[in-house]
Parts: sequence; structure tokens; C-alpha cells
Amino acid sequence: MRFSEAAGRKVVSTSTAGTVGQIDGFVVDPQTHSLVALTVKKSRHGDTLLWSSVTAFGVDAVTVQAADAITKCNDAVAALSGKDRRMIGKRVLNTGGEDLGAVTDADFDPATGRLTTLRLESGDIDGERLVAIGSYAAVVHRDA
Repeated sequence: MRFSEAAGRKVVSTSTAGTVGQIDGFVVDPQTHSLVALTVKKSRHGDTLLWSSVTAFGVDAVTVQAADAITKCNDAVAALSGKDRRMIGKRVLNTGGEDLGAVTDADFDPATGRLTTLRLESGDIDGERLVAIGSYAAVVHRDA
């Protein structure tokens, strides 16, 4: 699933069948190449949904057991989130310093949260190559 397809998706509580938020962004841990959280808007409970609290990531909605799965951002997630850590639109450099272009989108496995692909105008890059995301660029391992 692409970030662009998932953004804006409703977050629904399975206990009430009510909408409890809307996906606003994605928090990626470059060390594990996975989503660790989703940022949420339109929620009365907080702004962060930990990936471990997602019960399903479906075509129409993301489900959680209860509305309180959406919480305030903790320190670990805060270190990986914010405007400086968003990948979309960010320049991509390899570990050799070569500019590969900018991230236009990213793919992830909706069952596991695993980052599978960084999409650039110049071509796709395997998500496993991601090393870091900084304020200036995302860094990927150089091709072998």
C-alpha cells in the first residue's frame, strides 16, 4: 500500500464502529525499516496511533480496538516524527553522497508496517536500503 493511498483514511474503533480519527502521516523507523506509528488528526484522544495498536489496515479504514488507542506522542515516536522526518518530497542521497532524486511516495506492507519501497521519479529503491531520515535528506545504502 502506498502512503498516498493511505493518507486521509479513517481510523475506526471496532468496539463502537465509530470514526475516532483520520490518518495524517507516517512515522518510519529507519533502523527497522518499518512504520512505528501513524499521526492522526480529528481525534479527541491524541495525535499518535502506535503501529502495535492497529488491528487492521484495510482498503477503507484503519481499525483499532478502542478510541483510546490514539494517544499523545511519546518521546520515542517524537524522535522519529515531525516535519524534518517526513520522507515524501525529501531528497535521497546514497551513502556515497550521490543524489538520487526526491521521494514521491513510499510503499508499506499493511499487515506488518514494513517499508517495502521508496518511490522516486528516477526509479524505485528497496525500503531495506533506508539508513536514516534527516532534515535535509533520506539516506540509503549504496547499491551493492
